[in-house]
Amino acid sequence: MPFDATPYLEAVELELKDILAVPVQTGSQAASGAPLFRMMRYHMGWANADLEREDAPRGKRLRPLFCLLACEASDGDWQQAVPAAAAVELSHNFSLIHDDIEDNSAERRHRPTVWSLWGLAQGVNTGDALWAMANLAVQRLSDRGAPAESVLDVVRTLNHAVLELCTGQYLDLHYQTLPKVTVSDYERMIRGKTGALLSAALSAGAILGGATAEAVQQYGAFGMELGLAFQITDDVLGIWGDPQVTGKSAASDILTRKKTFPVLHALAWEETRGSTEMHDLYARPLTPDDVPAVLCSLALAEAREAAQDRAREHLGRALVHLGATHGSGAAHDALRHLACSVAERST
Repeated sequence: MPFDATPYLEAVELELKDILAVPVQTGSQAASGAPLFRMMRYHMGWANADLEREDAPRGKRLRPLFCLLACEASDGDWQQAVPAAAAVELSHNFSLIHDDIEDNSAERRHRPTVWSLWGLAQGVNTGDALWAMANLAVQRLSDRGAPAESVLDVVRTLNHAVLELCTGQYLDLHYQTLPKVTVSDYERMIRGKTGALLSAALSAGAILGGATAEAVQQYGAFGMELGLAFQITDDVLGIWGDPQVTGKSAASDILTRKKTFPVLHALAWEETRGSTEMHDLYARPLTPDDVPAVLCSLALAEAREAAQDRAREHLGRALVHLGATHGSGAAHDALRHLACSVAERST
């Protein structure tokens, strides 16, 4: 029987909306912050640019889904873990708001970004507020009957993950100033930017499901390896994906000279052969006329195939760690299926 994620995702969405409910107490300090809550809700896809209710495109909520499945696969009650899943999603979205500012991105999910509508200062403030709400969301676990020690473990896990995420973002920005970045450098960066929070989501779910310390560690390693596979697959789609499916120009990553896995592989491949064509192209601003030459260099280096092979390698490692959790039932099977679909996706 096919896995139905609907009950899990609906529960997370209801929890998120309750956490970010707009304060309505007349005359209270909370009520004065109502516009801030509406800005957070805008980013989450529940309001329009006039801060009125709207059902707009939003994220896939994959991280919270992994959290709940890890809890259930560990023989826990996934509904008890919903606040943790919501906290993970809020943490992810706080980072997206800040990423948009740091990358000077005016659009996300085909809508203006928070900072482009309300300014840089309010963009930073809205992201900070989402991070605060993520920490408050974790405390709701106590209301669901989670032991205090488990709640503390989840708080610790989530905070460590966000620190790793910020470290990954630091490296991403730092690498933009370096003349040379290796594939190893890149994977260190995406361990923080992409792997850390997915790892934390699975670890948190396992903690709340009552898993052993060893199993929690294996779930975290599963999430880390899957995060690497996810990001490298995303790199492939950023260059060769169908714009009608991915929702963005296939040339955008090239024109912005993003140092993704395929690009770094091609640069290293050229270096071993004494060639500099790709290096010379990426040493200056690129125009649409340069895209065919870049694609040609990538093809010569078999960069697409190399990236797909590396993504499959990380997926294989992820599945080994998943098997070592000794999880069981439909939730465990769903984790395996979902991991494969995420790492081999076309969108």
